[in-house]
Amino acid sequence: MATRRGFLGTASAVGAATLFTGQQASTASAATAGITATDEKAARDAIRAVNTRMRANYATLKSELTTQLSPVVVVSNNAVGGRFTLINGGKQVETVDPVPEYFELAKSIAHVPLGIYSVLAAYLSDQVPNIPNADRIDPHDLDMVVTKAPGDKGWITPLNAFKTTLQTARTKLGTANLPLDLENSCDRILGEAVKFIDASVTAQSFDMVSFNRFAATVYPSIRVNMTFAATAQITGIEGLMKRWRTLIGEKAWSDLYVTVLSIWTTAELNQASIIIRRTMNQAKVDTHLIDLPTVETPSDPIFVALDNLARIVQDNVAAEMVFNTDLKVADALKGKEDLLSDEILQQIGGTAPTARTAAFGTAAATAGACPITGHTAAV
Repeated sequence: MATRRGFLGTASAVGAATLFTGQQASTASAATAGITATDEKAARDAIRAVNTRMRANYATLKSELTTQLSPVVVVSNNAVGGRFTLINGGKQVETVDPVPEYFELAKSIAHVPLGIYSVLAAYLSDQVPNIPNADRIDPHDLDMVVTKAPGDKGWITPLNAFKTTLQTARTKLGTANLPLDLENSCDRILGEAVKFIDASVTAQSFDMVSFNRFAATVYPSIRVNMTFAATAQITGIEGLMKRWRTLIGEKAWSDLYVTVLSIWTTAELNQASIIIRRTMNQAKVDTHLIDLPTVETPSDPIFVALDNLARIVQDNVAAEMVFNTDLKVADALKGKEDLLSDEILQQIGGTAPTARTAAFGTAAATAGACPITGHTAAV
């Protein structure tokens, strides 16, 4: 991206620092010229008012644009595979949870080891034991997770309570009408979990080694559950996208924007985004599929999605009008870069980090293959 040399001239990083620290001398000169502190504040407030008014104008344009965005699919990730809303002609056409129920059920049982960990983590030793891949555990992270004193038995009661929940689920598993392979994997996870809890409570002791052994035992069954969950999500989402595509027509669909809201921990290679991108106009998918990481699930995801998308769309046009003489700067305004990022990187001698989602640009991804499994599915 081009740099802001018009402001800094050809100053080096040191020269730029001198430019700003030289402000004291400028202030002194201003004082001798009869400019008071009050005059200076008034002048600076007048300069700030320019940006304040710009932001007000910008917000007005964005507010008006949110009612014109069309067509748009808003995806809010949730425990049942995602809630999808179609907006067309400025109106909400439909809101659907399209993923079959066994997605939620498969993930529920796959989360059993995480549920046990959540009870026990605060009572672990704050020292990383000699276990496989021990170097992958940050000792400082572990030290912060462990909050209980050695020998504290406070974990027994909540762990037994969780065991009761697991036993109830296992008892009723046969009447849940699940596919046989999924039922068997769930039964193994639940059974091994109860065995681990019983052994730990009887011994009134556990450690990272015993938990790792339990987790390794159930992992093959967890993979089975993950396979069923992925199949459910692919089937549900692709079926919905195909129906909506027919509903609004090919011309409108070719311009479709999709905004996917997710928490930070699932923002990269988000499962919904992986599936949806294959159903979109491939010539526009890189600019029209928008992943929006959030701190937590917003109370009004549609407003958040449209508000962000309106900013993206109006910046797309603004970039070409405001920076028509420098297309690299225009691209920065149209993308995720801060306009000062390249200038800062050049001054500190740094380089931009490589995007972890670069796999989406590969031929396999373009052809509609999942970048993780390599699998494809026709829509």
